[in-house]
Amino acid sequence: MSDRERSRLLTIFKALGDPRRLDIFLLVAGQDAPVCACDVGSGFELSQPTISHHMKILAEAGLIDVSRQGVWAYYQLTDEGQHALDALMRTANAAMVR
Repeated sequence: MSDRERSRLLTIFKALGDPRRLDIFLLVAGQDAPVCACDVGSGFELSQPTISHHMKILAEAGLIDVSRQGVWAYYQLTDEGQHALDALMRTANAAMVR
């Protein structure tokens, strides 16, 4: 594995290693359309600045993408995020079989 690939994996693991970020990631992943930041915040007992911080880390890891419409931010999975989600689901399914 190259240093670049290793660094990329570590960034993803670090982003998803926080339980709240994992939950936020799964919430965004479960939507058929981009989800508004206001809807993400309503699903968690976290302040808006804390939600924004978690979203920023997920975006910097390349797992979600943000688009702006006026004052609102909308989030959706990136291709990288979809690959990470698929890997998480495969791992979870394999663990359940054991």
